[in-house]
Amino acid sequence: MSVELSEVQDGNLLEIRVSGKLDRAAYALFTPSVERQIEAYGKVRILFQMHDFHGWEAAALWEDVKFDAKHFNDIERLAIVGEKKWEHGMAIFCKPFTTGSVRYFDVSEIDEARKWLAE
Repeated sequence: MSVELSEVQDGNLLEIRVSGKLDRAAYALFTPSVERQIEAYGKVRILFQMHDFHGWEAAALWEDVKFDAKHFNDIERLAIVGEKKWEHGMAIFCKPFTTGSVRYFDVSEIDEARKWLAE
């Protein structure tokens, strides 16, 4: 499992790149950074890029549910960028867990995803 986090546009846009299978440690890594940005800027925009992604371990899925419940109103836009058809389904699955706009982009459309987030 690998997680990379970068801050763009003075902090209101975060890019999170994941590969492998997400575990609880991944949430311990990026949740504090996301929460700092929410505290500083209010709503945030997130680009969640998956590369060779294999889903979540059970403990990580629980961390995701807790994160979604806590930050239901804090995400303005979420761009999910992936390589596989099932990852497209994640964008549909995520919509009820946030008041923000959620869109899926193929990895070849990453520049379009960044433009959409910056609008």
